[in-house]
Amino acid sequence: MPKAIKKRVKKKAATTETEVKEKFFDIKDVFLQKQKTVFAYGVLVLTVVLVVAALLVYNYTSNQKSRKLEYEAYKVYYNMYQNAALPKEEQFRKTLELFQQAYDKKKSPRLLLYISSSYYELGEYDNALKILNDFVKRYADKEDLLPLAFSKMAMIQIKTGNQEEALKIFDAMYKANTAIYKDLALIESARILEKEGRKEEAEAKYRELTGKFPGSPFFQEAESRLGEKKES
Repeated sequence: MPKAIKKRVKKKAATTETEVKEKFFDIKDVFLQKQKTVFAYGVLVLTVVLVVAALLVYNYTSNQKSRKLEYEAYKVYYNMYQNAALPKEEQFRKTLELFQQAYDKKKSPRLLLYISSSYYELGEYDNALKILNDFVKRYADKEDLLPLAFSKMAMIQIKTGNQEEALKIFDAMYKANTAIYKDLALIESARILEKEGRKEEAEAKYRELTGKFPGSPFFQEAESRLGEKKES
């Protein structure tokens, strides 16, 4: 009688145990990898938070220092709370230094105008114009301050005998995207034109002022100049 062939039993248990171990280590690796990723993101977020906090503290400190310097500059500029009035040269040299220091701490269009005014008071017109040109480029959107810059630029040109340049600036001031000081641009242009004997051009400016700006403080002057022209 032939012997029955014995079937070999596969070592399923051992294979299964190995697979379970492999899967366990795979899961562990994934978990560790995720831990590293979370830690890296945590460090990144913490770094960003610290940088933002440092910037906020720096900005606050700079703003405080700028305000203090600005206040000191105003006091000297307007000669307020001073023990004795300073000579003009010393007064505006000091305001120039203080306003520049304040501007270095915090960029402000108002401070830039005061820097230019300090140069103007010192008779350093080239420096004043340089600052004002920078202002016009940098702060073209400041509708409340832009006409002041144009006006000061034109004053410098008039003072240095450049009437034609002054007229160009007043024209730019009038055409600027602002709702204020357009009447000032017209009256100043008219005055220059009249002094130069360009009567028809001056009359056109006076007429435009009276027609478009009846509430202007320059209305009566323009109207009287037009009346004088009619009588002559």
